Amino acid sequence: MPFVNDLLEHNRERLAEAAQAAPTPGRLQSRFVFEPAQVMALLRSRIVGQEAVLAQMDSMLKSLKADLGDPARPLSVTLFLGPTGVGKTEIVRLIAEAIHGKPDAFCRIDMNTLSQEHYAAALTGAPPGYVGSKEGTTLFDAEAIAGSFSRPGIVLFDELEKASSEVLRSLLNVLDSGRLTLTAGSRTLDFRNCLIFMTSNLGAREAWDHRARFARGWRRLLGLRPRGEAEVVEQALHRQFDAEFINRIDRVLTFERIDGEHLGALLQIELGKLNQRLGRRGIQVELDASAQHLLCSGQDPRFGARDLVRRLRRELEPVLAEALLAQPQATRLRVSAVAGTLAARPIAM
Repeated sequence: MPFVNDLLEHNRERLAEAAQAAPTPGRLQSRFVFEPAQVMALLRSRIVGQEAVLAQMDSMLKSLKADLGDPARPLSVTLFLGPTGVGKTEIVRLIAEAIHGKPDAFCRIDMNTLSQEHYAAALTGAPPGYVGSKEGTTLFDAEAIAGSFSRPGIVLFDELEKASSEVLRSLLNVLDSGRLTLTAGSRTLDFRNCLIFMTSNLGAREAWDHRARFARGWRRLLGLRPRGEAEVVEQALHRQFDAEFINRIDRVLTFERIDGEHLGALLQIELGKLNQRLGRRGIQVELDASAQHLLCSGQDPRFGARDLVRRLRRELEPVLAEALLAQPQATRLRVSAVAGTLAARPIAM
């Protein structure tokens, strides 16, 4: 109903004007209803080993809450760099969950599907004269991008380095002016009330090779520790992307590899997710020290959290399934490691 939508938009504008005209003394007026502290509490409870990145996210959310950004640009443009399984995409999902109440409440564009130049039409729409040009079809979810007056939209360009250069050039206006006019001229998408995130594995292999050189030979004998990984990643970034593209990014944040000291905390996070799923059926799982040690041992740091998740699915879940099928009435299970394998047994309440 256009009339109702126009009325709602008019009311929002009047409320915004009233807030600016008569601010409450001693209190900042913000149109955004989320609280940065609550968003960060969720992020810190689910993301491990990335303190520098989380600190930058805290600063970004506070600036967003204060509404200090340029109204002619997107609210924020952030590029996450780092190896697989360190939480790059997970951070975006958690921010969407904290702000919109759903972890999938954002527009996700998988750039690995746009590896050829002619795929730019998937974002900008078909040119005039081609099939679909009048409909203005695009991969973008306009509603998720626009957000609302009190909540920002969110868009994620995942695996950015796999997109073609033509696709990246089509995004220059999005990152700069926050607008994308489809090729046929039938629609314009507005990103000015949007948080733009991008992820990339650029430099991860080079950084791993750089670190590996210190794990052997004379560097290891001298006890030297790897340095300069950030420079290796930055060089890979500038080799892949043009300066005009990088210059439109507000923050380039590099994620650290998840090593042994963080595996215990990561295991507890994954166990919490498992218990949340099982809790709907009144079941709870506990891991004793031996089971935790077995699951955390032998983790391959190249694959980050995904390696641990695979081990849980491969080694823990079958043991739990067998115990629950044998004891359908069990509500609590304790898992231990016996002779290098996991075993689950019911325990009394």
